[in-house]
Amino acid sequence: MSTKDGKKIKIESGTDDGALEEDIAKEETGSEVTEDGADMPAGDKPEEGAPETAEDQPETKDAGSPDEDSGEGRKKHSGKKNKKDPRDEKIAELEDRVKRQMAEFENFRKRTDKEKSQMYDMGARCVIEKILPVIDNFERGLDSVPEGCDQAFVDGMQMIYKQLSSELEKLGVKEIEAVGTPFDPNIHNAVMQVESDEYESGTVAAQLQKGYTYHDTLVRPSMVSVVS
Repeated sequence: MSTKDGKKIKIESGTDDGALEEDIAKEETGSEVTEDGADMPAGDKPEEGAPETAEDQPETKDAGSPDEDSGEGRKKHSGKKNKKDPRDEKIAELEDRVKRQMAEFENFRKRTDKEKSQMYDMGARCVIEKILPVIDNFERGLDSVPEGCDQAFVDGMQMIYKQLSSELEKLGVKEIEAVGTPFDPNIHNAVMQVESDEYESGTVAAQLQKGYTYHDTLVRPSMVSVVS
């Protein structure tokens, strides 16, 4: 049967004219006519129940998503901070305590040494202050030796005086220079003013009592007279 005969049979059977024209177009072109009138190849006809566009297709998970058990995800989990061992915390606490105690002990030792040194200096100054009047009396006695006195006795007293002065010097006791030096209120105690052609004004003219220092610290100022 020819194509024309098929068309006649369909017309005679009472088929709708629109459907007939659509069937004729299918047979001639081998494609379907869409609702908007455009031809669609028969091979491109979407399967029944399949989504018509890409927007209607369900989204798939990205292969690189960290939710998957990928290398990156495992790296995140493995990179988490592990819980610190209580024993390590205890060791760190004990080490910190030992360091603090050692620092406190070192400070205590330095402070104790300083206090000992200060106490020793205070004791030495106290003893020196008590010995200085004895030195003064020795000097006064040697300066007023009467004529005809036993020379051996005088020599013995001078030797004792020199020994005592030498021991004080070894301890750090020094005599303050006064005569001929400018008046210094820090080490000189002026008790009078005098006229002098030998020294300028403000110069120490005479020393009435010797002054002493102990390790550069004033023990007793010199008692002096100053040129006016």
